[in-house]
Amino acid sequence: MMLSPLFRRSGQILLAVVAALAAGALSAVAGAPSPRLEFSPEEWRLARGVADDPGLAAWYGSTALQPVFAAPDSAPLRAALIAEAGQAGMHGLPDVYDVEHLRALDRNITQPHEIGTEIAFARSFARWVHDVGGGILDPRRVHPEIRRDVLRVPLERQLENFVHAADPVAALAAVAPRNPEYRALQAALAARTGPVIDPALPEIPTGVWREGARDPAIALMRARLAAAGLASDSPDPQLFDAELGRQLRAYQARAGLAPDGVAGPRTLDRLNGGKGADSRDLLIALERMRWMNGHDLNARMIWVNLPEFNVRVKDGGRTIYESRAVIGKDRDDWRTPEFSDVMQNVVVNPSWNVPRSMAIRDYLPRLQQNRFAAAHLDVVDSRGRVVDRASVDFSRYTAKSFPYRLRQKPSADNALGEVKFIFPNSMNIYLHDTPSKGLFGESVRAFSNGCIRVQKPVELAHVLLEGASADPAATYANARQSGAERFLRVTGQPVHLVYFTTTVDEDGTIRHFRDIYDRDPAVWRALQRAAAEGDSAGLETAALAQ
Repeated sequence: MMLSPLFRRSGQILLAVVAALAAGALSAVAGAPSPRLEFSPEEWRLARGVADDPGLAAWYGSTALQPVFAAPDSAPLRAALIAEAGQAGMHGLPDVYDVEHLRALDRNITQPHEIGTEIAFARSFARWVHDVGGGILDPRRVHPEIRRDVLRVPLERQLENFVHAADPVAALAAVAPRNPEYRALQAALAARTGPVIDPALPEIPTGVWREGARDPAIALMRARLAAAGLASDSPDPQLFDAELGRQLRAYQARAGLAPDGVAGPRTLDRLNGGKGADSRDLLIALERMRWMNGHDLNARMIWVNLPEFNVRVKDGGRTIYESRAVIGKDRDDWRTPEFSDVMQNVVVNPSWNVPRSMAIRDYLPRLQQNRFAAAHLDVVDSRGRVVDRASVDFSRYTAKSFPYRLRQKPSADNALGEVKFIFPNSMNIYLHDTPSKGLFGESVRAFSNGCIRVQKPVELAHVLLEGASADPAATYANARQSGAERFLRVTGQPVHLVYFTTTVDEDGTIRHFRDIYDRDPAVWRALQRAAAEGDSAGLETAALAQ
């Protein structure tokens, strides 16, 4: 049965009032005065004004509709909100918090309990702490391969902390991410650091230039590199000399490109991108960092940045282990998703359970032609028993009806190598070793079926076993020598599969990486829509003109 919008809204208002009544009833049980069964017109107006926000409705219901921002002596709370929301541009957020309206209300308040002022401040507070504390977007609605759940602090708790804080400005400032990476991205946004190019300069035409080449386009390339702070004077500006090659390699390293000193399509695209392109990179990175705000990023954790093709273990913000990685191919159903989970097991001498999508796509047709094909794989039934292939007519089955699993026993050529790392998830994504070591030498390492291959897996196993074993190396070696599949418990460290095309090194250097899965445009479009829906002047003009 569909409810009309009016009925739904009336129900929300009723819930807010019922919550207020319940709060009064609980007080009465504790010996306080009996609950009020009547509400003033101002209280009804406040209930209606906050009823469509569950967090605000819960707060005002639990406090019997008592004002916060229009109460006596509440000027410091109003001033704190105006000050913090007025810095939206420093966070790369659009100007959607009605700050000028709040200033006018604050200047003109003449008496306590002005309900219009209360509602305006309450709604701006709710939006501000939502956006700066966990991002303006819901990641799962931005892109189907972003499976990230934002861990947001309930609004009622935010208000509780704010109202009772000795320093409301500090309390509100603490809502935003406090990690150094976020602050470095803010500083970069404010200073426009990184490869920032004046868009008024002529664009470099399409081509490929190496050291020794001479062309008018090389003079244009020199001008754009100079605008990025990488000058290379030459008596012959159209000559691609050794000094220009050095400056170009420095630029490529800053821009997350292979520092090969060749001015090819990707390098020229970045050089021609202009100021807006770099600013958008920073805005997207800030939003993605806000999605991580509910996690303790100073904790010991595994950090896999997919565009960087890199796995790190961090502790207290410091990298204690680092390895190259191979991620999923840039194909539907192969790309590695973004999400967070908790590491549970190091599995030594693992069996490889062939993903069903691969089994029916790659192996079932081969088995239908020759039941003894792919002899390195066992055919396993639903009870985990190995099936005699001679007894199976594979031609009877389709992709939907195929009832078996395919499994590779532990071996030297096992697809998972000698160890895998399990953080159970519905997508069956994990980290693992691989016998295909040559792929780690590639600059773009997107070759897997979705899981993450690690170049230095044994060292990773030793690091993860710290705290769970007195001698991690010996524990691992004993399990390995057994030849059998062994599950070793670890200490439950968080695993974050993230997608930062713009990152901050531990020394504060801003680095850029290729958007291998083309996800950044989806985030940017969603940010633009959020800005437009908030009646802002547009994300770049509003958030970056600070």
